[in-house]
Amino acid sequence: MLDIFLLIILSICVITDIKNRKIYNKVIYPALLITFIFHFAAGGWTGLSHSFLGFLIGFSILLIPYMLGGMGAGDVKLLALIGAIKGGAFVFQSFLYIALIGALMAGMILIFRRGMLKSIGYYMASLRGGVKLPGGISRGSLTATYPYGVAIALGAGLKLAMEGNMLPW
Repeated sequence: MLDIFLLIILSICVITDIKNRKIYNKVIYPALLITFIFHFAAGGWTGLSHSFLGFLIGFSILLIPYMLGGMGAGDVKLLALIGAIKGGAFVFQSFLYIALIGALMAGMILIFRRGMLKSIGYYMASLRGGVKLPGGISRGSLTATYPYGVAIALGAGLKLAMEGNMLPW
């Protein structure tokens, strides 16, 4: 039941992050409240404390990148929500997938944004011809942002799939 709830929330957040570059509080906060109520009803204070500990772990994982300006607040809250829903171990393990997927996304964006692939081709051709052209990554490419909520959703979804909990039957 919680897995389906998580997948619905992740889907909504991916759509809004791609479309508007935002993960909305009006999605995160009600989902967090529902999560805490569910865990309290299912497991009492122990269930609630387990959920809250997962929330804190998820929140703390992305807090430093957020404070350094490399991450949006919605991304931090989304990972905290994942921790609240599935627990600390799940959110920590899924973060490994999230980081790998995020790195792949960043690399692809660096290569394909602003003609980077063409620039690399010209640079390599100039080296072959004995002429060295100034090359490298433009400053704009390094400061480009992308919807990290997609990487968060894909990483959490991959972790769910690895657990074998993706199918509701």
